Amino acid sequence: MENWTYHIGLRSPNLTNTTVNLQENFEIDLEDTNWILTSSFIIFTMQTGFGMLESGCVSIKNEANIMMKNLADISLGGLTYWIFGYGLSFGEGPLSNPFVGVGNFLVDPPVGDALMGPVFASFLFQLSFATTATTIVSGAMAERCNFKAYCLFSFLNTIVYCVPAGWVWGQHGFLNQLGAVDIAGSGPVHLIGGSSAFASALMLGPRLGRYARGTAPLPLGNPVNVVMGTFVLWWGWLAFNSGSTYGVSGAKWQYAARAAVMTMMGSFGGGCFGLFFTLIKNKGRADVMDLVNSILGSLVAVTAGCFLYRAWEAIVIGVVGAAIVSASVPLLDKMRIDDPVSASAVHGASGLWGVIAVGLFADNPIPMDTTNGRSGLFKGGGWYLLGVQTLTGVCLLAWGALVTMALLWLIDRVLTIRMDPYEELLGADLTEHKIRHSQIGVSRAVSALRPYHRSHSIEEIGSIGVNTGHNLVVDRLQEIQKKKKGKMDENLKIYTNNGFIDESFSESSTFKNNGFLNKRPGNPENDLHRALDSMENDIYGKTFKAKSEPKCSTITVIPEDLKGKKFKELSVSELEELGEMNASQERFRYRYTEDDYKNDVDRAAPVMTWID
Repeated sequence: MENWTYHIGLRSPNLTNTTVNLQENFEIDLEDTNWILTSSFIIFTMQTGFGMLESGCVSIKNEANIMMKNLADISLGGLTYWIFGYGLSFGEGPLSNPFVGVGNFLVDPPVGDALMGPVFASFLFQLSFATTATTIVSGAMAERCNFKAYCLFSFLNTIVYCVPAGWVWGQHGFLNQLGAVDIAGSGPVHLIGGSSAFASALMLGPRLGRYARGTAPLPLGNPVNVVMGTFVLWWGWLAFNSGSTYGVSGAKWQYAARAAVMTMMGSFGGGCFGLFFTLIKNKGRADVMDLVNSILGSLVAVTAGCFLYRAWEAIVIGVVGAAIVSASVPLLDKMRIDDPVSASAVHGASGLWGVIAVGLFADNPIPMDTTNGRSGLFKGGGWYLLGVQTLTGVCLLAWGALVTMALLWLIDRVLTIRMDPYEELLGADLTEHKIRHSQIGVSRAVSALRPYHRSHSIEEIGSIGVNTGHNLVVDRLQEIQKKKKGKMDENLKIYTNNGFIDESFSESSTFKNNGFLNKRPGNPENDLHRALDSMENDIYGKTFKAKSEPKCSTITVIPEDLKGKKFKELSVSELEELGEMNASQERFRYRYTEDDYKNDVDRAAPVMTWID
């Protein structure tokens, strides 16, 4: 019969003669291991949720590419976490220090080791957290990131997560020693993932045409997938939070139950806020992303202290988290941080709030020592815990953003991260994976691009997709062809990183982002790059005059003197002016018919050599 050593609220075997140092993560018995493994399996299904959510937010021509990135996150990120990530987070070798752990690399305790079961259970649980942190970033880089470069990023991104995870959860970590509290990862998982997503979107710059008509979001490729992905994430979050009690022995089972309920209460608060917000914002119509982002933001916020709150406190924290996300999304667009899945706001901004909320609302979970006997400021615990939590948030935010920027900059020296304009307009599904969607293809894009590349034909693969920003670019390329009869003007200006910037919009913004990595590889003087630059002012309706270009302007905003007038009250010149404006807007929204598609195909032969 096994000898048991009893702790306050915990139970663990008397483990001796082991090759692995005993740490808190390994104080688990048979019941605890069963709970941890089951939670790990459920958390793994969150990858499905992230994949569905992200693929539903982007153009249909890029949805398979998003799913491929999620596969890469698990395969490559999981391998590096086994090699060195787990050791950097939880290693307790002689070289460990308050900044980084050293030891337990290549985790593989032998048969007969007394800690074999606890070590494997702990590793699997932490692995599910690590892959989640990397997956958060993939959506922010969607639709303009080179797949091969992303794979290299996914392989190395483990270091962005594992070092700060050790600060908070490892016994060596300086934040852990100060008394930082984060039960299930608002900080180490979501804040790190969100700040990394912000850095990625900042470095890459916006998608072509993203802000051509202001900051209104582009149409969702598949809204149903977005909602279904949210439900899967909701399900996984219950395991994420309640599994973080690391078992159900002793008093743990009570707090596991409390964590699950408080998770739901927080999401209820965020969901209710999201419903009221979107109905008021959209004058009675509910926007899918408004509600989804509010629910996810509330889940992120309640995660750090999921079993430290009362029910009403969890609801309040969820409401505030949803409100922060709702305010952050338009702010990021104003700064031209093009994040297709709002990861920067949902995980970054709400994750920071979740970390700080522990310092305000946390109970002391007797008999567990999760908070080291401390309570939050509003529970009479004083300012210490709030101060530590604020320091934790600042450290994690700075680390996630700065290290990601450095990592992307280094990778870009090896593999260009930003997709070429040819590939971005055609879609990564076709150019990266040779996936030809039925009915949703890229024939219009290839027809428009043909004069700018030595390509003679395309396969019959349908229309361009649903990215209206890209449709605008393709429309303008085709108009230039008609005006020049297929020939480009030799005096067209060469590409600069100011391409596709709405100058009239930027005047009201103090932040202007073109993307540090948003450059066009290869020959900067090729015809497509020059054509894209030549449309910049024409698309955005700005009058300009260059040395080699004629003066021109396009009306994009209804003049003040036309507002409120009826058609019969307009003069001939005003009607012409209004007609030009309507034509510009229609060109932006226009969807080609089946006859137009057939005309594109008729002008093409069956081989797309420059893609193959």
